[in-house]
Amino acid sequence: MKWLSNTGRVMAREFHLMFGDIALLIFFVVLPLAYPIVYTLIYNREVVRKIEVAVVDDCRSEESRELVRMASATPAFHVYNYASNMAEAKELWANREVYGILHIPSDYSKNINTLHPAHATMYCDMSLLLRYRTLLQAMTGLRIELTQEITAQRAAKLGISGAGSLPIASQSNFLGDPQQGFASFVMPGIVVLILQQSMILGIALLGAGARERRRRNGGVDPLAVPGAGVWTTIWGKAFAYTLFYIPVSIYILHYIPEFFSLPHYGSPVDYLLFIFPMLLATAFLGQAVVIFVREREYVFLVIVFASVVFLFLSGLTWPRYAMPPVLQIIGNLVPATWGVEGFVRINSNAATLAETSLPYIALWVQVACYSLLAALVTKYLVRHNN
Repeated sequence: MKWLSNTGRVMAREFHLMFGDIALLIFFVVLPLAYPIVYTLIYNREVVRKIEVAVVDDCRSEESRELVRMASATPAFHVYNYASNMAEAKELWANREVYGILHIPSDYSKNINTLHPAHATMYCDMSLLLRYRTLLQAMTGLRIELTQEITAQRAAKLGISGAGSLPIASQSNFLGDPQQGFASFVMPGIVVLILQQSMILGIALLGAGARERRRRNGGVDPLAVPGAGVWTTIWGKAFAYTLFYIPVSIYILHYIPEFFSLPHYGSPVDYLLFIFPMLLATAFLGQAVVIFVREREYVFLVIVFASVVFLFLSGLTWPRYAMPPVLQIIGNLVPATWGVEGFVRINSNAATLAETSLPYIALWVQVACYSLLAALVTKYLVRHNN
């Protein structure tokens, strides 16, 4: 009962500190409320359309004009200009007026009519992979469609019926991201990273403030709860931060996908139960990283810099299985890495909590490990009046 009483007093003290610190409320409230909206508004168009392309038609035949007509009819292409030669097209590219060049050689029509393979070259700007992917997909679909048409025409000339389609038909079904949109792909992971980073920023800010108070008062924090031990302190703080973030998590994980029509197939109960140990592990991790933050201003140097590292380690920009083993191990130590994996499974692929057992268990293991680390750090800082 004494432990519960002291834990409740620590929680009350933390809530008082949180609501009395404007800088912390920016991290705990404004940042998680505003960032998902800003990011989603930027990416909400999902896909890149009408990319400016220059056409170099050295063939100038009916077949080449048909190719250009079909290309310009796709959502990906916008024929910006007909260049007289490749040098002119390259100049448009260098001036950033076009992001692709479609070159049709002079023998394009001849090869089609003489039953030889015809070639049309598509040059894509690789400075943005979204443009490259869009143009590549459009050209692939266009090639398949033209192949069917030309095959049907050749078969008709030979008197062969029923040859107007490919022997094997293909159909694409994109699980979890039907539109193949960028926001639908990246936002379910980004929102989990926002939860982790905003919480760690706020906790580190509070911890740095406590260190400053101890240095000013001879190793004693006047705002500390009298009689609260190390374990009582870290658990009371962790419960306070986690409870504060439960409504924030509901807003980010449930309502943001609803507002912007992002993939949202999982059960709310499943992903809220899943995210609870991630919040708890993050609360303890935040108390542990305080050892690197001596001043409140250091938060921006230490934690904000680590945000980019956490983003890469999460597997959003590069698959984790393709990372070197050392980076995979480091990524396993970050709560958001398992949080992103499990939440994407539940939210985008309608997995149940049982089907995300590995990330879920990993998060509870982190709760145990980081609570021990937070206790050691807290004991060290108090003992050394730091």
